Amino acid sequence: MREFSQADQVLREAAEAGAVPGVVAMAATRDGPVYQGAFGKRVLPSGAAMTVDTLFWIASMTKAITSTAAMQLVERGKLALDRPIRDVLPQLAAAKVLEGFDSAGEPKLRPAGRDITLRHLLTHTAGFAYDIWSPDLIRYQEKKGIPGVISCQNVALTTPLLFDPGERWNYGINIDWVGKAVEKVSGQKLDAYFRDNIFGPLGMRDTGFKLDAGRRARLSGMHARQPDGSLQEIPFELPQEPEFHMGGGGLYGTAGDYLKFEQAFLHEGRFNGAQVLKSETVRSMAQNHIGDLHVRLLETAMPPYSNDAEFFPGMVKKWGLGFMINTERVPGRRGAGSLAWAGLGNTYFWIDPDEGVAGVILAQLIPFADPKVLALFEQFETAVYAALH
Repeated sequence: MREFSQADQVLREAAEAGAVPGVVAMAATRDGPVYQGAFGKRVLPSGAAMTVDTLFWIASMTKAITSTAAMQLVERGKLALDRPIRDVLPQLAAAKVLEGFDSAGEPKLRPAGRDITLRHLLTHTAGFAYDIWSPDLIRYQEKKGIPGVISCQNVALTTPLLFDPGERWNYGINIDWVGKAVEKVSGQKLDAYFRDNIFGPLGMRDTGFKLDAGRRARLSGMHARQPDGSLQEIPFELPQEPEFHMGGGGLYGTAGDYLKFEQAFLHEGRFNGAQVLKSETVRSMAQNHIGDLHVRLLETAMPPYSNDAEFFPGMVKKWGLGFMINTERVPGRRGAGSLAWAGLGNTYFWIDPDEGVAGVILAQLIPFADPKVLALFEQFETAVYAALH
């Protein structure tokens, strides 16, 4: 594919320059895959070469898949967007809002002003947060001895809301609760539900919560950006016998698998001979569901794990049912109304329904929103559109 030589070049140069340890990137149009490339190493300094079938922790790219599962169950009448979710998850009936801390350092809590709905959870407007971007939540967790959500312990989900449901957009553990709702109404564990209803039908053979021997043999290591800009491997693995499957960020997978998932959205819910969502559901998921609210800057409270994070600063961003939506065309890149999100280990994707283009780029390093990876993401996406046009 000579016309994609610019994509090869920017990815290769980034790996050689140490911007990433290794990287896999792919793109597709409605006619099928148009690009795949793998450069660098799975593990620095001397690991195996990166290959297109390398496995990555895709982290919060899991959210779009869990949201898809929930919308399948909305289609089947087992979940409803606007009924109180306490009907399905009674533990959310007693949700409390954190209003600060008293002079003794004890949290001040009050009952939430309205019921949480599935729509609130899918759009990150329920009031939940992540500790990585919330000093108040860190303080609360330390006071109560609550571990981070990455522990996959049920107690990690017992954190309070930071505001009343529907009042603001704030990124948090919402989709982990969506995963629990999927399990409750389907009667299946999340891994089994995904296998039967999404991964199997779409042919996503390499994606799952558990690292079997075959997957582990192709796994990319995690790296940390050092103060001097270099990268160093760090130990990292999600619990392999978790108390709950983390619907908000627990999946491992390949770029090829994720591109299959994205192509289902380019084809209004149909791919690989399977209709995983109705076309009207796909169209609804791609619309703004937060009204006048906006997706905001995520200001880091844990610099080792995330930089301040915001896509397209200065542009109004909305949230659909599972995705961020950019409201303006990005010059040389995606069109207005494109869907996107990312994962903590610097994994990123976009789906452009207008142009019929989707892409994914995967690396494994922290902190999130690494400037060098974001620059590479921009260069890769620009190269894809340039080649297609």
